[in-house]
Amino acid sequence: MTSLLRRRAVMAAALAAGTAGAMIFPRRAGHADALAFQRDTTASRIVVPFAAGGTSDVLARVVSDILSARLGTPFTVENRADAAGGFNAEIVARAAPDGRTLLLGTLCTAVTDQYLQKYLPYDSSESFVPVALVGEMANVLVVHPNFPARTLPEFVDRCRALGPGQVGYGSPGPGSAGHLAMEYLQGRAGIGLEHLAQRPRTRALDRLLAGQVLVAMDSLPTCLKHIRSGQLRALAVSSANRWFAAPEIPTVAEQGLGAFDATQWWYVAAPAGTRRDLVAKLSEAIVAGLGMRSATARIRAVGVQERPGTSEDLRLHIAAENMKWKKVIASAGLVPQ
Repeated sequence: MTSLLRRRAVMAAALAAGTAGAMIFPRRAGHADALAFQRDTTASRIVVPFAAGGTSDVLARVVSDILSARLGTPFTVENRADAAGGFNAEIVARAAPDGRTLLLGTLCTAVTDQYLQKYLPYDSSESFVPVALVGEMANVLVVHPNFPARTLPEFVDRCRALGPGQVGYGSPGPGSAGHLAMEYLQGRAGIGLEHLAQRPRTRALDRLLAGQVLVAMDSLPTCLKHIRSGQLRALAVSSANRWFAAPEIPTVAEQGLGAFDATQWWYVAAPAGTRRDLVAKLSEAIVAGLGMRSATARIRAVGVQERPGTSEDLRLHIAAENMKWKKVIASAGLVPQ
């Protein structure tokens, strides 16, 4: 009997221990779930609806490195270029809202494409949730040395004297940041120029350098070496403040045309429906990472000014840009193509 009682006591103790283990297991699982995003080795992705090797690609790789390091899960960059430019943002719009598929978008995907394209496979405002602002790039108004203007006021006076449509300008193409910035400038200055769109961008630049076109609005990094060599004359940058890479060039605003800000900018978004806590986690990681000197150096190396902004900062920025560019596009008479 004594032996039997002892065996029953041992079995009861073992059962009790097993039950206790089962009782504490859910708490451990819950803790693991909370850390799953950080510890999961399954790769997440940042979709770039533009070709590899460009500015958008570089910025996406900066962001992917930041997220990989700070969240402990690998983020890869997936370039999905298309002829229309930006349409492949649809990949993110249709992805699961789990924080594992993000968009590295631009001014066009967030704002202007909806006013310039007859068909978009996503809704610019409803298909995504803002995550973070990343950076911006200034445009610059340049003229060939043969054009008789050395300042923006002189340029405006010359265009007014010649009359509407008598001065042509080049840009990277219809709907580009350079094109829209010049339309914005014309409205502010009360002048009318002829748009001489050329693609690819290299062809437009070649014509400008050859003096076949005397005026252009294009990204500052594209034109800077030609400005420094004297092949082009810079009249104004389109950013709100003077540009870090060319502080000697005055802004449009400081030359008498009022508040003026027309930059290309980049941001990160997630599919609509992504949980707020995931958005906050991603946003915090990106903003903190963009504040690091190593990230800043990589961004500025391609001519972009870092502009870290939270999800709320990005939401407000998109709303303001929507108001501005919708009005500019309508005033310029641009219609969806």
